[in-house]
Formats: sequence, structure tokens, C-alpha cells
Amino acid sequence: MLLASAVVVWEWLNEHGRWRPYSPAVSHHIEAVVRAGPRAGGSVVLGQVDSRLAPYIIDLQSMNQFRQDTGTLRPVRRNYYDPSSAPGQGVLWEWENDNGSWTPYDMEVGIAIQRAYEKQYPWVDLTSIGFSYVIDFSTMGQINRQTQRQRRVRRRLDLIYPMVTGTLPKAQSWPVPPGPATSPPAPPCSCPQCVLVMSVKAAVVQGGSGPLQPSATRKNLPPSGVAKLPPPPGPGAKPLDSTATLRGAARTAPSQAVRRQVSGMQAGAAGGSPTGASPAGTNKTARVALATLNPSNLQRLAIAQSRVLIASGVPTVPVKNLNGSSPVNPALAGITGILMSAAGLPVCLTRPPKLVLHPPPVSKSEIKSIPGVSNTSRKTTKKQAKKGKTPEEVLKKYLQRVRHPPEEDCTICMERLTAPSGYKGPQPTVKPDLVGKLSRCGHIYHIYCLVAMYNNGNKDGSLQCPTCKTIYGVKTGTQPPGKMEYHLIPHSLPGHPDCKTIRIIYSIPPGIQGPEHPNPGKSYSARGFPRHCYLPDSEKGRKVLKLLLVAWDRRLIFAIGTSSTTGESDTVIWNEVHHKTEFGSNLTGHGYPDANYLDNVLAELAAQGISEDSTAQEKD
Repeated sequence: MLLASAVVVWEWLNEHGRWRPYSPAVSHHIEAVVRAGPRAGGSVVLGQVDSRLAPYIIDLQSMNQFRQDTGTLRPVRRNYYDPSSAPGQGVLWEWENDNGSWTPYDMEVGIAIQRAYEKQYPWVDLTSIGFSYVIDFSTMGQINRQTQRQRRVRRRLDLIYPMVTGTLPKAQSWPVPPGPATSPPAPPCSCPQCVLVMSVKAAVVQGGSGPLQPSATRKNLPPSGVAKLPPPPGPGAKPLDSTATLRGAARTAPSQAVRRQVSGMQAGAAGGSPTGASPAGTNKTARVALATLNPSNLQRLAIAQSRVLIASGVPTVPVKNLNGSSPVNPALAGITGILMSAAGLPVCLTRPPKLVLHPPPVSKSEIKSIPGVSNTSRKTTKKQAKKGKTPEEVLKKYLQRVRHPPEEDCTICMERLTAPSGYKGPQPTVKPDLVGKLSRCGHIYHIYCLVAMYNNGNKDGSLQCPTCKTIYGVKTGTQPPGKMEYHLIPHSLPGHPDCKTIRIIYSIPPGIQGPEHPNPGKSYSARGFPRHCYLPDSEKGRKVLKLLLVAWDRRLIFAIGTSSTTGESDTVIWNEVHHKTEFGSNLTGHGYPDANYLDNVLAELAAQGISEDSTAQEKD
């Protein structure tokens, strides 16, 4: 036993061999289930604490994370760190990715950055821990030593990771042995996913005479705690000091303990449970009982449990059968990960679908212009509002004077139409008691209110009814300057195998906001450009392209505002006309196949006042 005090960070192994930390809230949730012991069921449903992790379940028996909608298994581990380090203080270091959102560093990297920050170093070189980056604290930027590319970094405070104090076992598995520091077991969860997990485990355990324990060897599963360590520093690397490069004595004992723990988890159960809580005979009986679950019995059990999956709405995914060849009922997928880890059977899950954002490489000679569409690119600049007409003169052509207004409310100021306008802003030149009716839709308002609404808009000579959204005149937007390119590439989109693909490339640089934007004179960012979008080269696809060109010329594709995905303000965002940015998949909902997309985008363009008649207007 090792006497120590440490913070516990639960981590998962990504496809690059790096251990990525769960958030402090998720780590607290997992730790609570571990401390609750066997009554908690031995499985953790991550969606209970973070809705973004709804598809994930952690099986504590095998120390694997199982994703229900793709069948992906990843090892997890319970790692220890010095209480005085970043996770013990609730400090998270993050870098800004290409989408403008923030990604936390690996825990060891975050600790190294925090150590240097606390020592008030102007910068820290991460080469000594295997990363070719320098963190500059004066600019809060990350610099790639090879490419010199810079990214923003930030330091923020979050929850402190869970703390353990006392004796840390050299070899530890689940369930955690009871001790004075163990909290009382929590009642089992009654959500559909936990009910499913508990029922499957109960069905397996009923076949034996003892509790379910990890098998002695797991040849078909990756080690649950073997970290891919960074390469040693090169001969020219000069770490700041031993603490800044994660080699401090304060962290040596816990880190060595956890590595001994996870490396010994697979062989430690040969003569009994790793904690010594169960006799060897019990484990042997349990393994014999599990061995009786041959492929056909397991399949029957899985089909029975699939009814729980379907009734509870837990997503299922296709899997391969127990021999790893032909497909079987997708209802097996939800419990396969749990059973395979418990029984050690060679169940082969299908490969998870991959995100395919871009088509295969295309040479310049393969790129063609689009028949019926002139040119292959179009630029837009700031268009000034038409001068020489006052707001009153603009609205006059859309309105009919109402001499005897009805006993109704003006839906702009919410005063009666028979009374003067209740608008209290800058005073228009018209009388507040004048009432007008829009010529096409027939809705009635105070003319005073309509003039005020026009003055608060783009002042482009158009008006949109606030009730039914009917557009009068030609609506334009506030899209910043940029370039739109469009051409044909010799590849087909999913769901459109009989035609080539129209590729659209939008390029908008950052700049300074103009008078029509939310914060005139302030700079705006442009994340993720150039943005690639795709349409099928069908008759309807070309129709959509022509209307998108009209929307581009009218500055309606993009706007400046606050990003709904990153929360960043004063940045270029999409403006209510959806585009498909995935070429060969539809994992994010922005790809193909999507049978209704072309009709939906035509409806969105129509809501902006753009239809087939608009192309003729643009030519005129």
C-alpha cells in the first residue's frame, strides 16, 4: 500500500494513443459509481451527467468505454495526480481549434503549462514532453515550432477533480474494497439504460454461483491502462526545470502506482480477485458459468434483452455475428459490449462510420464549369443603400392610406390603431396617428411605426411585414465582403449516384464592421474559411445554385453576429440558409443522403424573397 493524497482523473484512450481526460463533473460521476460498489451495477451511463455523452457507457469490469450508436470500444483508466497540480486546483488549459471552439490539453500537458505559469515564466517549451509547441503567456498563444502557426490558448477555472486521501492500492480493480473512506452505496439508478445494463448482468450472473469478476486474461481486448508515453526529449531540448516537465518528486509515487496498477489488472486475478475480496474458487466457478454461454445462447439472451432496448428508446447499431462474418439483428448492439467484456467472447463490432468532409483529391483538369451558369466565381463588396429617397418615400409605394382604422392593435407598438402610435424612439416626420395597409398582405399598422422599423433595419429600399414576413421590394443583407467559387467535380454524393457534384467554396476574410453591422468600427473574425459546400449536379441542384448566387449578390448567405456553436460574438455566421458541408457522410446532419434538403433550402431562400423570378430580376 502507498500512503498518498491525490486527485483522481478518469481518462480515455483516443485513436492517436493519447489519454484524454473526462471533465471534472464526469470524473466525479464515475468516481461516485466506483465508490458505491457492486450495488451500483458496475456500469456508468455518462449521459446522466453530460447530455453530449449520451451514447457512452463505461463498463467498470473491463475498464472500457462503449459507444452505443457506433459500437466503438475504447480503454479507460483511473489516474492519479498531485493535489497541487492543475486538476487539484480546478485549472483547465485549452486551445482554440479550427472551428473556434476550445479543446482541453492532455492532463500532463496542462499540468506542465500550469507549473510554468505559476512560476511566472514568460513561456514554456513543450518539446521535452513530446510536443513541438511553445506556449507564450504574454500573448496567450500556442506556437508550432515547425510551422510557426499560432493558436489562442486560455486558462479557465472549473470544478476540482475528486480527491482521495489515505492508502492507494498498488493493484486496484472494481469493485473498490470497502474501507473507512468509502461512502455508503447509492440506490441503483432507474433510467432505461441502467435498467438494461443491470438486467443483462443479472442474467449472466444467474448462470453461476458467484459474483461476476474480471477474467484472468483478455487476449481480445486492448490493455485498459497502458499509456502511450511521449518520446524522450531530443539532445537539444532544454526543459525549464524538473517540475515544469512533469518530473517532480511530488508526483512520482502516485503516477508510478497507477501505472503498476493498470499494467497488473489483467494478470492480477489469476488466484483470486485483485483486491483479495473473493476466493479463487468463486472466480473459477464464475468463469465456468460464463463459458457455458456459447454463441447461440448469447444470441438468444441478446435478442431477449433487445426488447428492453427498443421499448426504452436506447439506440442500437449493426454488429457482426459471433463468428465475425455476416450481419445479425441490430438489437444485439446495445448489450454486446457489456457481454463481450464479461464473457471474453470474440464478438466483432462493425467499424464506426467516419466523417468524410471532403471529396477525394481533384486535379485542375478535372474541375469543370457548370453548364447554364456563367463564370466560376463571384465577389461581393459592401453595397451602399440607395440615396435620394427618404423612408417615407420608400414606404409610400408599399402602403395604402387607411382613413377609418379598425378597433385593433398595431402589432409593432401594441397600441390601438385608433390611437396615436406608442413608439418612443427617434421621431419620424410623419404624424403618429396615420394608419396604412400593406398592399399585398393587407396587414395594418401605424405608418409612424413602419417608418421607425425601416430606420432600424438595413435601409435598402425593402420592407418585410412583421406579421406574415411578406417581403416588399428586394431584400438585402449585411454579409461582409468575400468570394464565392463554384464548379463541377467528378464525384457523386451519397444518394445521388447518377450525377456529378457541384462544389461551392466561400471565402471571407476578417475585417472591420461597417455601419450596418452590430458593432460598427469593431473588428470581426471569420472562422472556418474557406468553407466547402456541396450540391448534386441535377436539375434541381443547379436551380438551387442559381438562387444561391442571387442570395450571395444580395448579401444574404452570411451575417455578423454570435456563433450558436462556439458562443463567440462579432464573427461571421450562417444566415438562415442551410448548406451541406459534409461530402461523403451525414454524421453531423450537414451531409448526404438527405432526400428533403433541396426542397428545404428552396423554401429557406423563398423566405428571403428569392425565387425563380429573382434570377430574371437580377439580369434586368
